[in-house]
Amino acid sequence: MKEKRSVINSLKQRLRNTFYVSAAEVDLHDSLGYAELGVALVTNSRTHGEKVMQKVGLFLERHVHGRIYDLHTHVEEYGR
Repeated sequence: MKEKRSVINSLKQRLRNTFYVSAAEVDLHDSLGYAELGVALVTNSRTHGEKVMQKVGLFLERHVHGRIYDLHTHVEEYGR
């Protein structure tokens, strides 16, 4: 578990530093072979948000050693 936690923490920090997003392990905490990450971004531009999240997805595809089972983006707009 320590090795997994180290890998996940490093990945979360790289996402935060590179894209200025929030990142957290949101499920599968007790699994040795799997992790589920949540990444969030707040912006006043939907276009900007979608571009950043697309770059996050590409970053994960390039830097995660293993298989990514699902990438999903959800957008919510407020005040329109």
